[in-house]
Amino acid sequence: MTTAGASAIIAGGGIGGVAAALALAKAGIASRVCERRAAFPEDGAGIQIGPNGVRILSELGVADLLRPHAATPDALSVRDARSARELTRLPLGPWIAERHGAPYWTAHRRDLHAALRRRAETEPLVTLSPGCEIASFTEAGDGVRVTTTSHETFAAPLLVAADGLWSTLRSEISSAVKAAPQPIGKSAFRTTVAAERLPDELLSNTVHIWLAPSQHVVHYPVSGGREIALVVIADDTARGDTSREWDAAASADAVAQYVEGLAAPLRALLAAGSNWRRWSLHDMAPLERWSTGRAVLLGDAAHPVLPFLAQGAVMALEDAATLSASLTSARGDIATGLQRYADLRRRRVARVADASRRNGGVYHMAGSMALARNIAMKALPAQRVMAGFDWLYGWRAPC
Repeated sequence: MTTAGASAIIAGGGIGGVAAALALAKAGIASRVCERRAAFPEDGAGIQIGPNGVRILSELGVADLLRPHAATPDALSVRDARSARELTRLPLGPWIAERHGAPYWTAHRRDLHAALRRRAETEPLVTLSPGCEIASFTEAGDGVRVTTTSHETFAAPLLVAADGLWSTLRSEISSAVKAAPQPIGKSAFRTTVAAERLPDELLSNTVHIWLAPSQHVVHYPVSGGREIALVVIADDTARGDTSREWDAAASADAVAQYVEGLAAPLRALLAAGSNWRRWSLHDMAPLERWSTGRAVLLGDAAHPVLPFLAQGAVMALEDAATLSASLTSARGDIATGLQRYADLRRRRVARVADASRRNGGVYHMAGSMALARNIAMKALPAQRVMAGFDWLYGWRAPC
């Protein structure tokens, strides 16, 4: 693909879609971002952005816009959810920033969306088109022609399907008709509370993970430290876990049933929450193909990642950076560039997804296995544990 005058259509205006537009713009590739909703999304609650993600945001010119709304936690504290005993405290803050050349941030998802969108609005090579849902596409000579649900058509040399977990374009691109997200029998509940509601015995500038059999709780600062994001993830096989809703309302009573017997400080923090939202967790078997001709999948449309490693959104950022680099290196051969992108990302994402699944199993252990886990966490040096994630946080986009 020659950069002069090149263009792409991007289906989906979430984190991955807008990041892809900005990454392509760096390579001189113009794009139109088609978001099905009338306004670009601002749902969700907290989001953790490791150094591998913050580096990309810096390269895209987004980090300075997000920085005032992000927090930089000093540590990650893992606790037993019933006794409140700290099992380990892992270094973040200056330690991880020095080790990987970028900080570890926590933020509200809406603030990340807003920072990406503000940057895109100032980029001449990016056109944002809310209220524009792509329903289908066809190969058309040296490009693709897309049709929207309102029967508009657009043509471009490239289509990037970043339309999320429930992608409507996935089956057309991957040829995997049966490939679809499957519920794993767990639900996540999320909200935010004012930072002053955090119990005194809990440090505010810390990511906390509380472990209990079949469930765990995570909380950390967002909105520049003014709020605390809360997430409860628990086994939920009896509650219609096939739901596709990402932002369904949940009652405080629904959340309360999962926190009985947990430590008093944690119960007090969760009791302060209101406006809880719920979503069912889904996983998906790896796709054999991520692209066809001049159309390619990106982010959750290609590889949903469970939230037990806090890397789902960052994987979409990595996708965006890799796609841009791959198309640039292919020097005009779009199909070759897309194949290189898929080859580079497939192994990386598979490793992250596997590590996330393992983390979920470790978090939700019970009985003697949980006891052994707790002993191991107390015994292992914290910096040595974090060094074991160098493969994750030290990732760099290909040249």
